[in-house]
Amino acid sequence: MDSVTPLAVGPGLARPHRWLCAHPRALDTLVALAVLALILIGAVAGPRMRHQSLGALFVLLAVLAAASLVVRRDLPRGVLAFNVALTLTELVTNDVGPPRTSIVFGVVVALYTVAARTDRPTTWRVGAATAVLLTGAAMLFALNPWYSQENWGLFAWTGLAAAAGDAVRSRRAYIAAIEERAVRAERTREEEARRRVAEERLRIARELHDVVAHHIALVNVQAGVASHVMDNRPDQAKEALAHVRQASRSALEELRATVGLLRQYGDPAAPTEPAPGIAVLDQLVDGFVRAGMRVRVRAEPPEKLGPLPGSVDLTAYRVVQEALTNVHKHAGPGATAEIRIARVADELEVTIEDDGAGARTEGPEEAPDGAGGSGAPGADGTSTGGGGHGLLGMRERVTALRGSCEAGPLPEGGFRVRVRLPMQPRRGGDS
Repeated sequence: MDSVTPLAVGPGLARPHRWLCAHPRALDTLVALAVLALILIGAVAGPRMRHQSLGALFVLLAVLAAASLVVRRDLPRGVLAFNVALTLTELVTNDVGPPRTSIVFGVVVALYTVAARTDRPTTWRVGAATAVLLTGAAMLFALNPWYSQENWGLFAWTGLAAAAGDAVRSRRAYIAAIEERAVRAERTREEEARRRVAEERLRIARELHDVVAHHIALVNVQAGVASHVMDNRPDQAKEALAHVRQASRSALEELRATVGLLRQYGDPAAPTEPAPGIAVLDQLVDGFVRAGMRVRVRAEPPEKLGPLPGSVDLTAYRVVQEALTNVHKHAGPGATAEIRIARVADELEVTIEDDGAGARTEGPEEAPDGAGGSGAPGADGTSTGGGGHGLLGMRERVTALRGSCEAGPLPEGGFRVRVRLPMQPRRGGDS
């Protein structure tokens, strides 16, 4: 009876149902005609009415009651009050013989509409008042004895209308809540997917930056050395070119491993070598030593450090790699760097310092990355020279493991990077 109430219809009725839902006034007209037919049929089919003709007043009341239902959506309470008044008129006047209680069908539809469009307390207040008023009027002015089934039928029909309308309203609210939760869940899934994509892009960007910045810096230095001594010391130039080849080969291998992160699971061409860590720190340091930088390593023995989670091991390696690369870029080959790795309680502490002794004068095109003798970081963790992403990426790596990162110039000159990484990183922190 309500256009917004979902109905289960067969395939053959789907098109008429959609048309009626799109034209509620036409549906209400059909409902009004059906109610008029029920009122008239009930008036002549009752056991007390078989030999009674329909009076003009009853027919008029029936037509008015049915016609008012056409506007029941626009004025639900007004239509209900109008139908109650018509029903009371029939019960009290008794124009021809006993009252015809079938007039109550107009009240039933109107009360159903009110119940379906309002809240539960209002539904039960209006329903109870309507049922008591009509039943009491019938007992006092209509059929005798007062306990006749027609009188109690008025009470039953009005109570049923209120209950049906309340049930429809509750079901409609339940479906709306389910749809809202589904939309919210879909929106949450989309936001979560976008967040994961953004995090993965940042992670891969950090890996590419660490690999490219480190190896290209070494290639640049060794290529410069080879170009400078090519004519006078060809042996030294050949050695520098060999270092260039080694650094470029290492860069290609790490790039292949990083790009392998984008491969689908189960791809046989995906890399199977483990990610770099503290265990291969000597190879990293050796590359900088060959480039002319002095590096001292003071690390606790592996048995004291204990087994490192994969994410902590990789992050510590990348921090050292980025810090040494920035020392080489900004403090110059004459600087001395010191690496200290120790376990403090449940944290791995990694410190990289340089003395700034070989600090270069950077041109405007060389924006420091925030480490090294000449690059001081700004308040946001990036360098004051701008454009560098090394220290920012380092902080992102450490923060992802709930660690802390301190970076800044030393009072006596040089630069220090100190990182503390929890030995039990949060789930999902492994790179």
